Amino acid sequence: MRILYLQTFPFWGSGSGTYARHLASEVGRRHKVAILAPDTRPIERAKLYSVTLPFPVAFTGHPEWPDCKLYTQLTNDEIYRVYKALLESAIAAVVDFRPDIIHVHHAFPFSWAAAFIKDFYNIPYVVTIHGSELPSMEKEKRFTRATYYAMYRAKQIFPNSGYTRDWFLRIFKGNFHEKCRVIPGGVNVDKFVYSESGAKSVDKELHLHGKPVVVFAGKLTKYKGVEFLVGAAKHIHGEIVILGDGPEKQRLQEKATQLGLTNVHWVGHLGAGIKKLVPYYSRADVFVAPSVWDEPLGLVILEAMACQTPVVVTRKGGIPLAVKEGYNGLFVRARNSAEIVEKVNKLLDNTPLRDKMGQNARKSVEEKFSWETIAHKFELSYMKYARKPNAIAVPVAAPLPLKK
Repeated sequence: MRILYLQTFPFWGSGSGTYARHLASEVGRRHKVAILAPDTRPIERAKLYSVTLPFPVAFTGHPEWPDCKLYTQLTNDEIYRVYKALLESAIAAVVDFRPDIIHVHHAFPFSWAAAFIKDFYNIPYVVTIHGSELPSMEKEKRFTRATYYAMYRAKQIFPNSGYTRDWFLRIFKGNFHEKCRVIPGGVNVDKFVYSESGAKSVDKELHLHGKPVVVFAGKLTKYKGVEFLVGAAKHIHGEIVILGDGPEKQRLQEKATQLGLTNVHWVGHLGAGIKKLVPYYSRADVFVAPSVWDEPLGLVILEAMACQTPVVVTRKGGIPLAVKEGYNGLFVRARNSAEIVEKVNKLLDNTPLRDKMGQNARKSVEEKFSWETIAHKFELSYMKYARKPNAIAVPVAAPLPLKK
């Protein structure tokens, strides 16, 4: 079977990029796979097609595109220019790769191109709803109207959590309920593994020898609630390491200065590569994700758990799908620095409890969130809906230039 993935953002720097590259690589073990994205970095076991956008644009920002536009800010002409680039590159990839099925990441805008391809090239498609696109759809009815037809033509829709599914269905007033099936993101459990040497390298880099360590990783936006971790830092019994970049970074650093904090370390965006993240997850005694919005399901939480790190998180969106109170992590109320202090210190001050929760965290990921398990669920859908041999053939000659 031949599967073509359409991804709206670079492969690193966002949850959907991480999701897209790992899923394509895992499915590529058993099938012919290609992926089209605004990126030029190769993906293991997947043929790469690169799309050049007229300008960088994201839903809530992107650390690799620090000055990008937001979809809600685009004029109609700018939306057309983005769609034109996506459609032309998707058609070119389809003509060259000749897929049996297409898998689209995000409810829009690549789904608009997939709907065109379904109508004119007779190639079926499925869609993963990551959640980060939904606020833009709520704010801009232009996107909802255009996406309605794309969802109507899709064979199946995969929200990444129950919360994302319910949110998506509210936007479309209950339509497409029968097409929705929740499949969360996953973790490469062979690569996200506790590394003692990696932890020691972080100690050496940040001078953390013998100190308890709390880690946050993600885009520094208001949605992530990092300001409440910074607000808690003075009373936490350890060092705070913040991985990531974004529009909130300067304000957060100014707040840390105003509070006179000396235990907060700003590492920035680490860029591409699992090897860069694993040492920090391994060194962390506790991983904190203080999201203030309904997080679809933060993959960084699963990655940290895979490295045997217990988590302190808010009960927002899809997070409870992975975290169980008192088993592999602890919950705090959103926007509550005092509870972050209480729950983080509870783990830092109790080594047996922390170690047990860390072991349970790894076990949870192995049982429910390995990419092998997640990919198999998608493959069953691909086999059900893939183009049959007697379907209308895709033209051999590409009508558009192809950039690989």
